[in-house]
Amino acid sequence: MAKYKEWLTEEGLLKLEGMARDGLTNEQIAHTIRVNPDTLYTWIRKYSEISEALKKGKDVIDRKVENSLLDRAMGTSTTVTTYAMVKVDDEVLKVRRFNFLNEYKLDHPDLSKKQLAMVAIDKVPTYERIPIKEVHNELPPDTSAAIFWLKNRKPDIYRDQSFKNLNEANTRKATAEAKIAEAKAIDVSNGTDQQMESIDKLLSTITSEVEQDGESD
Repeated sequence: MAKYKEWLTEEGLLKLEGMARDGLTNEQIAHTIRVNPDTLYTWIRKYSEISEALKKGKDVIDRKVENSLLDRAMGTSTTVTTYAMVKVDDEVLKVRRFNFLNEYKLDHPDLSKKQLAMVAIDKVPTYERIPIKEVHNELPPDTSAAIFWLKNRKPDIYRDQSFKNLNEANTRKATAEAKIAEAKAIDVSNGTDQQMESIDKLLSTITSEVEQDGESD
């Protein structure tokens, strides 16, 4: 049977799709199925079934990566659960093993009581894992992830120059707002009318600059 025919079967195509879904590159898939990467690329061009299987698997993992990136860009929440191993109450354990044996011995009528007891001990554990604490974490939006997303989704709007201009405008705005705060902090209780008028003009000028920068953003 030719090597490629093995991967054209339903089972073979599902395996290829699964490898792609697990995040393997074409080169890694070729290594896994023990063919030269060039051979795999030839199959992809020649057999649409193989091409579609790989594409379908990659679409799934690509979507997962996109969703993860979007979560980081917009902020998300996570829950971490802590578990502990605790001993099962003796009476509860006895009931669980009794119920297990009643079902198990129907399919294994030839086993002795001792053998059944050993199976019950093995299959019904003395300890069990239970959740004891949950911690909810809020992850804030990640600026780098947001920039990467926007630059790739809307390259005409969010180019490097656009972000540079935005940062410069924000810097000017912050500087102007600092000047306003400084001017307002001046003690003018004993100032002359002329001093008061000068400060009012300064505040008006700076406020106007801030508003213009805000409109240009």
